[in-house]
Amino acid sequence: MKIISWNLWRLKGASVADVVSLIRDERPDILLMQEATAAIDPLASQIGGHYARVPLPGRIHGLAVWSRNAFAHPPRLLTLPSGTIVKRVCQLIDVGDFTLANVHLSHGQVLNRRQLRRVAAALPGHAAVLGDFNLIGPAWLPGFRDVGPRQATHRAGDVIPLRIDRCLARGLYASAPAVLGRGASDHHPIVIHLRREGALLQAA
Repeated sequence: MKIISWNLWRLKGASVADVVSLIRDERPDILLMQEATAAIDPLASQIGGHYARVPLPGRIHGLAVWSRNAFAHPPRLLTLPSGTIVKRVCQLIDVGDFTLANVHLSHGQVLNRRQLRRVAAALPGHAAVLGDFNLIGPAWLPGFRDVGPRQATHRAGDVIPLRIDRCLARGLYASAPAVLGRGASDHHPIVIHLRREGALLQAA
């Protein structure tokens, strides 16, 4: 399963036309989005597939997911420990063999690790966490491996390169991680292929 995660940069960044172009060019099975606004809601009507969005509490932007195939179950909302300014949530997507967590974590380097532990506790054994982690250094999430691309995905102040868009996986085989062209956003999309460990043996 080919999965892309992209922080769209709310009102200043990628438009629904930019997202449509990314889907047409890269042909992912799943596209996870952060800082998605209502302007992205026509996505499925323009390119097909299935779409769900949830705003962050009190914000115009939030998390969204586009899937080429119908969702096994409607994406679920998970409330995360919140900072003093922005309340955070997570979007949980059942893709059949495993579950994806779409996240846009807080900037606090202790708080965002607490949020990751909350996400991990809500996930089944075969799962991956993708999105904008706002994380500097290792994630320290027991049981999960950092399988995302190692290149920088964002530049703080357009100067300092940071790898804050990531993928952590548990019980999954990951391949071909890559950072794509930035496009209209201030974040680069990341792409990775995931499958459940042992899935090919079971199929054989």
